[in-house]
This record gives sequence, structure tokens and C-alpha cells, in this order.
Amino acid sequence: MSEFTFNMPDVGEGVAEAEIVEWQVKVGDTVEEDQHIVDVMTDKATIDIESPVTGTVVEVAGEAGDIVAVGAMLLVVEVEGEVADEVEQEAEEPAPEPESEPDVEPDHAKKDTIRPEPAEGRDESADARASESETAQGATGSARTDTEAKVLATPAVRKRARDLGVDLGEVKPAADGRVRHADLDAFLSYNAGGGFAPAGKAREDEEIKVIGLRKRIAQNMAASKRSIPHFSYVEECDVTELERMRADLNANRGNKPKLTMLPLLISAFCKLIPDYPMINARYDDEANVVTRHGAVHLGMAAQTDNGLMVPVIKDAQSKNIWQLAREIGRLAEAARDGSAKSDELSGSTLTVTSLGPLGGVATTPVINRPEVAIIGPNRIIERPMFVTGPDGVERIEKRKLMNISISCDHRVVDGYDAASFIQDVKKLIETPVLLLTE
Repeated sequence: MSEFTFNMPDVGEGVAEAEIVEWQVKVGDTVEEDQHIVDVMTDKATIDIESPVTGTVVEVAGEAGDIVAVGAMLLVVEVEGEVADEVEQEAEEPAPEPESEPDVEPDHAKKDTIRPEPAEGRDESADARASESETAQGATGSARTDTEAKVLATPAVRKRARDLGVDLGEVKPAADGRVRHADLDAFLSYNAGGGFAPAGKAREDEEIKVIGLRKRIAQNMAASKRSIPHFSYVEECDVTELERMRADLNANRGNKPKLTMLPLLISAFCKLIPDYPMINARYDDEANVVTRHGAVHLGMAAQTDNGLMVPVIKDAQSKNIWQLAREIGRLAEAARDGSAKSDELSGSTLTVTSLGPLGGVATTPVINRPEVAIIGPNRIIERPMFVTGPDGVERIEKRKLMNISISCDHRVVDGYDAASFIQDVKKLIETPVLLLTE
């Protein structure tokens, strides 16, 4: 048995000393090579230090809060005799000197030497150890640069560097030329903005057969985009007063269902459909017949675990906002739990699609064929706006704004008609009291 002195490594350029933050081992503990032994803090970062050898701790440099200079004793470990001999033998071997820099390496850099850089005349055991390290690395199947191949490091350190996307050639090693976990930690600490963490993990490819509802959705959407010349129109609406009215109605709703924005918007659409019958229509492109429907059977696109479903609010124009709210809740639940009947999922004449808080700034929804229009309310956001007060003076107020998108079949609906319809919707919801009148 003999003792090995592990000196404080050079943990970064310009760092002369470090403060002990917390010991992970104590005198009498057995440590393994590359085991985390102490946390130290420099003026730039907190760094984990690992043991370079396996053995029993017989002495530590100090307690938490003590300052240890780079090159000073940090830890003394009692190691097996043969390991000690190996360390002492390699410590005596001089590191290769650069041709352009003949200066002698400082004495303290030799004290914690474990394995030197590869050099001419090294013994066969050193060659064997280097070969074993490279073989272990090669077994992972990962490609290495020439620079990485020359760096001395354990397979565990190499694997961790590969996982992090770090070229070991860029990491400053300890004085003995060997890169350990502590050196890698120091590199990552000083290059925190370098993007060395992996973006994600690769997954196995998987094939999913398109069947059932998903197949039907795919076929309908493909047929819609293939046969319908879509166009979209988007307008920004101030829904501050509408939201205020909705809050007041909910506060006094009694046993009525809670109002969301959707029943109020549907009420606005239904009020205007008689003036825009081309919006509430179906187009039979085989017979070249457009049917303008008198009743509004409103499809409501709903996302479920089984895919997109469109339950239908029949005769939406005949329902008030509370009845609409109750029917929306009932149909949405039926779609989610799979209890919706066939006639509740068919016969729509106009569709509304909303992603709620995920609605985005604007959408360009795909028409639910054979309908000729689909309307998409988007997310409500708050922004400062110029508002003219009752006194005629402009001032800045925080207002709630929402974009409303509409996609139409250009064979049936002209752009002017779609724009006029949405502008009238805008007037209604910006003066929401009109929604509650005949």
C-alpha cells in the first residue's frame, strides 16, 4: 500500500485558487476512479472534482469555505501497491515538449500526473492501456475526429462527451494530459451558451396504419383541398366589451351552463346568415348544384383521442346563447367519449373550428366538404389600442383582441361576400348588446 497525493487541478484559464463548497467523501471512505469527491467554486463557476485513482481517503485539504490553490494538495488516497507503482512510474516520465516551447514544466504539474501524453519510448503497458481505451470507445460505433482520438480519457468520459456533442479536443485536460469528468464540467461551465446539450434523443421509427376515423379524415381533407379552390380572409376584432358582457352573464347564470366565447360567436353568425345565404350552403360538384340552406346546422370541429370529429348543432339559429352553450357541452362530451350518434356527426351546413387558447394569430382552415365555408376564431390577446372616449379625445387603453378567419369555396363565395360577412360579424361582437336583441 502507498499514498497518492491528488493536487488541485487547473480548473480554468486564469483560475489560481478555488473555494471548497462541499466534500462528497470523508477520511476513511473508499473512492473509485472518476468518483465525484468534492465541489469547488471559482470566481466563475461551481465545478465537480473526481478522484483520479481508486483507494481509501486518508487526508483532505480542508473544510467547506477553505481556499485551495491550484497545484496544492487536495486529497491524499491510500492505493494498492501496484497502482501506486504505476502512478509513480508514469509520474517520472517527462511529458513531450513542444519544439517551439522548450520551457520546463513546473514541478507541481508533475505531482498529480497519472498518465502522460503518448510519447516515443513509452512502455508496452502504456500502449496496452491506450489501446484498451480506444477499443472501448470504438465499440460504441461513434465516429471520432483525429483530435479526439489523441485525447486521453476513460470510456465513460468519452461517452458523456459524445452524448453532449462536445469535441474532447476542445476540452483543456489536467496537467497530466488526461481529460476527466471535472475537466468536462469546467468546459461546460465556461461555455454555457455554446449549445453543447443535445437537442433531444433519437427514437425508433414507427409505422402507423391509417385506418378508421383517421383514414376518413385523411380522405375528406385530401378531397377538399384537391377539388375546392380555397381562399381565406382574416379580420381583427375588439372583443373587450363582449368578454365583459360574458363575465357579467356568467356571474348571474344561476343553474345555466357556463358561457364560453363560442355560443356568443355562433349567435352572431346565425343572426347574419339570412343576409349571406351563400355562406350557409353545400355544393354538389358532380351535379353542379348549390343548395343554400335555410336552417343553420352548425358543425363544431372537436379534437378527440380518436382524431378530429365534427358533431353538429342542429337548427343553431333557433337556439339562444344558453341553449347553444348546453348543446356545445353535450356534443363535445359525446364526441370525446365515443357516444355521439351517427346523425349527430353528419348533416352540417357550416362549420366552426377553434383551437381555444392554442388558436394562434390566424388560421387558414380547410373546408369541410361539401360545405362552402368554415370559420375559425383565433386566440384572444391583450394589446394597447387607441380608443376614442365619449368626449371625443383619443387615449390608449388595454383591449382584448381576437382575429376571426374564414375560408371559402371560391366557386360559390366571392371574396367581397366573405369580407362583408366577417365585417358585419365584427360590428355585432364589438357592440355585443345587439346579440341579445331580436
